[in-house]
Amino acid sequence: MSTGLLALLDDVAAIAKVAAASIDDVALQAGKAGAKAAGVVIDDAAVTPRYVVGFDASRELPIIRRIAIGSLRNKFLVLLPAALLLSAFAPWLITPLLLVGGIYLCFEGTEKLLEWLRPHAAEAQAEAAPVDALHLENTRVAGAIKTDFILSAEIMAIALATMPQANIWTQGAVLALVGLVITVAVYGVVAMIVKADDVGVAMVRRGIGAGALLVRGMPIVLKVLSVVGTAAMIWVGGGIILHSLEHFGLAGPAHLAHAAGAAVGGGFLGWAVEAAIAGVAGVAVGFASIPVLSRLLGKGH
Repeated sequence: MSTGLLALLDDVAAIAKVAAASIDDVALQAGKAGAKAAGVVIDDAAVTPRYVVGFDASRELPIIRRIAIGSLRNKFLVLLPAALLLSAFAPWLITPLLLVGGIYLCFEGTEKLLEWLRPHAAEAQAEAAPVDALHLENTRVAGAIKTDFILSAEIMAIALATMPQANIWTQGAVLALVGLVITVAVYGVVAMIVKADDVGVAMVRRGIGAGALLVRGMPIVLKVLSVVGTAAMIWVGGGIILHSLEHFGLAGPAHLAHAAGAAVGGGFLGWAVEAAIAGVAGVAVGFASIPVLSRLLGKGH
């Protein structure tokens, strides 16, 4: 009896050690995946604030909450199972799907760019139709969730690529952890950004002088983030396309971007040069895709 009990306790201890090692491994893998996906995470945080620009302050947090919930659904109900299935049965499909996602991001970004280049047409269209706040909110949220889907798919793909030898349970646990942490981090930061002006108002009421500067500055910050978010969609989409083309044997454009970045000494300046080249590629692909995707998605131009 005592010998059997000791053996059982030894087995339990061994299992506990394995479980602890597995948890540590998942945390380590999630950390590596999160670091690799940092660029896309930053782009996600820059893209999202533009979807709440122009709404009443009381609707800002509810809109962000709706987008965050949609993001979690994207990751846990669609992308995580799809990533595991693709990894197990059709890994060759991951790159073509990322390529399609990159084209869609370029399309979305260049559409916004067109609105800036043709402001009078956009204003005339806005004046011609009455503004329905609820319809506009639903449209913005739906658009944000679509964009999030593409960015989340890229994050999941990057995370999956960091652990090619891991078993399916480790892959699933890492993807779930990365998805949850990134979603909370991104939309937490976005919430703080869009509510900073309310913090400024509270500071003003308490006689803190910096509050007025915060109140005056946040509309400018949000407009800047809207521009950065649009640029992010274009350069991330262009980057996805360049890397995907490498996979299909067309490495010239990606090598050109890398060589240009290295020629200026690498570092931040090198990254900026590579991002600019990816952005140029993204604009070209985006404008080329507008006639086709506008018809497929039912958008008129």
